[in-house]
Amino acid sequence: MPVDVRTDIFIDAPPDEVAAYACDPDRAPEWYDNIDSVEWVTAPPLVVGSQLAFVAHFLGQRMAYTYEVVEWEPGRRFVMRTAQGPFPMETTYTFAAEGPEGTRMTLRNRGEPAGFSKVVAPMMAAAMRRANLKDLARIKKILGG
Repeated sequence: MPVDVRTDIFIDAPPDEVAAYACDPDRAPEWYDNIDSVEWVTAPPLVVGSQLAFVAHFLGQRMAYTYEVVEWEPGRRFVMRTAQGPFPMETTYTFAAEGPEGTRMTLRNRGEPAGFSKVVAPMMAAAMRRANLKDLARIKKILGG
């Protein structure tokens, strides 16, 4: 069963500012509750093909995985994908201007669980949605929105 979780939030800051913060890998542990660390596998700056090693915890499990940037439109869209591990995942951020100075930020996680992860996919989707809502609320608070 595929997992596809989409969440969004309004942030009272311009899209370029929100995107610059959200797409900075070094800032991910500041606003993602489940991300412990991010290390550059390839040298900065961020470009299509950049690779980033994440260490996270989710549902009581430590997870280490490497994302590759597959799309990068500064200020608009950012897509990372990983294929290794029991739960290959694609994470997409989009940023759209809303109102005079605001941004609608959307966070989407989708993937196709393998092995035992298939059995718990519905539970994983619900947990991901809760985590994403919490993370988006944190980034909103950080950016003053």
